[in-house]
Amino acid sequence: MGKLSANYLGLPIDSPIIVGANNLTENPENLIQMEKAGAGAIVFKSLFEEQIQLEEIRLEQQLEGYNNRHAEMIQISPDTVYAGPEEYLNHLTKAKLAVKIPLIASLNAVFEETWVRYAKLIEKTGVDGLELNFYTIPFSNELSSAEVEARQIAIAKKVVEAVQIPVSVKLSPSYSNLLNFINLLKDTGIKGVILFNQLFQPDIDIDQVKHITPWNLSTKKDYRLTLRYAGLLYGESPLEIIASRGIHGGEEAVKLLLAGADTVQVVSTLYKNGIEQISQMNEFIEGWMSAHRFSNLHEFRGLLSRAKTLNPLVYKRAQYIEMMLNSEKLLKGLEP
Repeated sequence: MGKLSANYLGLPIDSPIIVGANNLTENPENLIQMEKAGAGAIVFKSLFEEQIQLEEIRLEQQLEGYNNRHAEMIQISPDTVYAGPEEYLNHLTKAKLAVKIPLIASLNAVFEETWVRYAKLIEKTGVDGLELNFYTIPFSNELSSAEVEARQIAIAKKVVEAVQIPVSVKLSPSYSNLLNFINLLKDTGIKGVILFNQLFQPDIDIDQVKHITPWNLSTKKDYRLTLRYAGLLYGESPLEIIASRGIHGGEEAVKLLLAGADTVQVVSTLYKNGIEQISQMNEFIEGWMSAHRFSNLHEFRGLLSRAKTLNPLVYKRAQYIEMMLNSEKLLKGLEP
C-alpha cells in the first residue's frame, strides 16, 4: 500500500483525490491525463432527468412521421436521431475503457422509476460505482421535509437493490437535520455520502432584464461547511465521508482529512488550475505527512474531528464562537 492509499466506496485507490463529475470527463484524453496526474478515481459527468425526458419527447415527435406515410413519400422512414441518454451510455462505456482507475457514473433523476431504470443501464457499461445526486427545490409548501426525505431514502434503497456496483449519494446541506438523514441513509445499503453538491443558483442581468446562468465554480472558502460536517460525522457513521466543494489545493484536502473525510472530490480547481493540479495536491499531502511524520492517511484522518478534538465547541456552535472560545480573556478584560 502506498502512502496515500485509501478506499472509495470500498474500492482500493492510490490517492484520496477524486475527480468529481464535470464536463472535462467527456474527453477520453482528459481522463487519461487525470489518471496520469494521480487521481484516485474519476466520477463521469452526470446524466440528468431532463436529458432522458427530452430524448423520449424528441423520439416520439420524430416517429410521428410514420403516421403520414403514403406512396408519394420520398423516403419510407423519417429521419430519427436517438441521442441523449443513449449517447451518454456510449460515452460512459468508452470512458471506462480509457482508464484503469475506478470510474464512477453520476445520475441526477427525478422519478423513482427513472432512477432505477437508468441505474441498471449504467451498470451494464462496466463502471465501478454509481453516484446519486439528491436535492429538492421546494416549489410547493404542501410537501413536508419528512416526505422529501422518505422519498429519497426509498430511491436510494431501490437503486441499491437493483444494482451490484457500490452506490453513493451526493447531498446538499439543505436538510433540517443532516446527521439524522445520513443516519437513515446508512440502512439503504449505500457505501458513502458526498458533502456537498455545488447547486446551480439563478442570477439576473439588470441591464438586459433577463435571467442568466453564471459560471458556477466554487471558491477556496467554500470548504468550511463541508469541514464542519465531516468533523461531526467522523466516528458517528459507518458510511464513507467524501468531502466536496471548495477544495482547490493540497492544504484544503489535508484540512478535510484531519476533520474526518475519507477522500475529497475536486472540480473547480481543475478548471482554474488545470488537470495537473491533481499531482500538485498529492505532492502537498505527501510533503505535509512527511513533515508531521505520518506514514499513511489513517494515522491522521479524523484527528481534529468532534470525536477527538479537545474543544467540541468548534463543531457545536455556529454563532458567537470567537467570544465563547476566548471567554476567559473577555472576562479578564472586564475586571476592574
